[in-house]
Amino acid sequence: MMTNPSKIVTQGQFSFLPPLTDEEITKQIKYALDQGWSLGIEYSDDPHPRNTYWEMFGNPMFDMKDPAGILMEVNNARKTFPNYYIRVTAFSAVRGVESVTMSYIVNRPKAEPGFGLTRQETGGRTQRYTIHSYATDKPEGERYK
Repeated sequence: MMTNPSKIVTQGQFSFLPPLTDEEITKQIKYALDQGWSLGIEYSDDPHPRNTYWEMFGNPMFDMKDPAGILMEVNNARKTFPNYYIRVTAFSAVRGVESVTMSYIVNRPKAEPGFGLTRQETGGRTQRYTIHSYATDKPEGERYK
């Protein structure tokens, strides 16, 4: 059985670890750049597991090779959206398409409302489960005030 005692959203690498420091983020950025991957910064106030398409913060940094410059963009995103989830995503073009190779959260709201599991009974003995994000009970832009 898997447990999440910290009650935080766990998506991407490093989700069960304490928040990454800027130094640790820089090391991960450097690692991604050393692999030849391109980096992008994304943000969302709805971290539902099926919400894979977060908003881009600027354009993907295909030509950026300096970890300090990318960390500067991460910090700009944190200043712009302090109460949103922000993640760094690394893309690899090895297979001829830009596919996500690595993704990790670098910012999260101070309070994370979490998710609820709703069970629905349907025909026969079939049961269906739906995950509901408590954050979406409020309108976009007001979810983490």
